[in-house]
Amino acid sequence: MADENNSNDDFATQASGERTGLAGEFSDFLKENKKWWLAPIVIAILGLGMLVVLGGTAAAPFIYTLF
Repeated sequence: MADENNSNDDFATQASGERTGLAGEFSDFLKENKKWWLAPIVIAILGLGMLVVLGGTAAAPFIYTLF
């Protein structure tokens, strides 16, 4: 029973704490799990996604001159 109260208190403490965004959660995940090799992969995927999105806008002629 004491364990259950302790876990409830811990949950309440964490729930009332400051909320972090997606980038903060991802960096915390990388720090805790030592998965730093994921960072370049995610950055490359985000960069390609940004190029695809910008390729359909008025910025497309400027992007095509880069390649």
